[in-house]
Amino acid sequence: MLTSKTHHDTDLRRATGSKTQLIAPLKKQKMKTTTPCSRRNFIKKSAASALGFTFLPAYLTAARAANNPTLPPSRRINLGCIGVGGRAAGAIPSLTSDGHAVPVAFCDVDFEGSRKIEGNLKTWPDVPRFQDFRVMLDKMGQDIDAVSVVIPDHTHFVAAIHAMSLGKHVYVEKPLTHTFAEAEMLMRAEKKFKVVTQMGNQGHTSSGAAQFKQMVAAGLTADVYKIDAWKEPSLWFMQPKKRISAFPPEEKLPETFSDWNVWCGPQPVAPFNSLYHPFGWRAFHQYGCGMFGDWGCHIIDFVHHYLNLGLPTAISPVRLDDYNKVIFPLTSHIRFQFPERGPGSPAVELMWKAGADCHPAFDEKFGDLQEDKSIKLPALGEAGTLLHRKQGDYVIMRGHHGEASRIHPRKVMLEKWDAVKAPKPEYTHGTSFIQACMGKTTTTSPFSVSGELTQVLNLGMIAEYLNVELQFDPKTKRFVGNDEANFLLAGAKPRTEWAHYYTLA
Repeated sequence: MLTSKTHHDTDLRRATGSKTQLIAPLKKQKMKTTTPCSRRNFIKKSAASALGFTFLPAYLTAARAANNPTLPPSRRINLGCIGVGGRAAGAIPSLTSDGHAVPVAFCDVDFEGSRKIEGNLKTWPDVPRFQDFRVMLDKMGQDIDAVSVVIPDHTHFVAAIHAMSLGKHVYVEKPLTHTFAEAEMLMRAEKKFKVVTQMGNQGHTSSGAAQFKQMVAAGLTADVYKIDAWKEPSLWFMQPKKRISAFPPEEKLPETFSDWNVWCGPQPVAPFNSLYHPFGWRAFHQYGCGMFGDWGCHIIDFVHHYLNLGLPTAISPVRLDDYNKVIFPLTSHIRFQFPERGPGSPAVELMWKAGADCHPAFDEKFGDLQEDKSIKLPALGEAGTLLHRKQGDYVIMRGHHGEASRIHPRKVMLEKWDAVKAPKPEYTHGTSFIQACMGKTTTTSPFSVSGELTQVLNLGMIAEYLNVELQFDPKTKRFVGNDEANFLLAGAKPRTEWAHYYTLA
């Protein structure tokens, strides 16, 4: 989101280039391990012989040992995993937990230095490894049915749309994209390529999500006009002693790192620093989406989707502590105004607070009267939302991810228990994606749903970067009277070798 010729001042957002449908030729890459097997050979090794025995590759044996049933190829999804460490340490086991998916290709820029990567490599030691997803999809595309994208935010889009353009189903960790325009393109790509999609906001497939949907249908959320959303500080850049206001100096690239150019993706190639990899990238405007992009997906997800909030008309930074244009704020309070959506759905003010003084005030009249006549108030916890109705008769509070909602005072919740009790979902978030790939169900957070949620986050990030009040037109999807903010919806053109991805949808 910066504007200059140097790395420290380079525009951080993407823009589309000229139209083309071609995938650029891939550069030759050094492979770390095994030669990819074809689906035909894979099936031969997995099929039962005339004697009734099944011959399995080592990584399928490991999966079976982890309580995953071995299934024939016709009932299994072959998974190409872009990102193996970090968040993928949980995402890949989640996707393969019911035995209907198995990794057949691993891609990671640092197979020795990425956080928490050991578990997946130990479970599937013989899966072919790549350092560039473009090479992986070029070499093994015929053997891959679906792709998981669990890498830094600034490269989500290019990896996802490459896979989609090849007809692969895609599971992308949250937030879906780094920019508003990238989310818009992935929503178009979902329609164009007709593949199964899912964003990794795991709470969207949960009893908590089903409960909230049920509460909306029962009218319990009618006339909500104000929403408080909060997150206590937890990421490194929200610690005062660790704050920086300039890009860190160049450090020697670790020997384990395959290609820093690939890690930088469409962004300018910056000098390597260990603050970026393997984890700290989330703090930087150039690579991550800050606390709002990271946790907003787990906190405002339900209210955004089930209350049909859409896109806001105004975004106002109320408090940005230690504001600068390198990393996200120490503390961030942002007010969003969403328009009226119809009867029982008035205009909504959503107040996001992350960092200091993040917890909202909880009115004592919604507390529970104790035997000693004292009022007991609920613990607000590290993250959550608090919904206020115009009638002022009760509030609805929930935590994050898939946590259930609670009505306060408690006596009101007990009166409305039939609508509040939480049903159990048939699948987990990961297995619902795999089952959808096999045509057994549909995903709960496809890009048509998660794309617009991500765009709300993107708009908040622009406000955090510019630190000015912004007016937005949801119909035109443009800011009103602010050229710089409109530029940041997409930003500067990507580096040449990545530009074609921005023309595919």
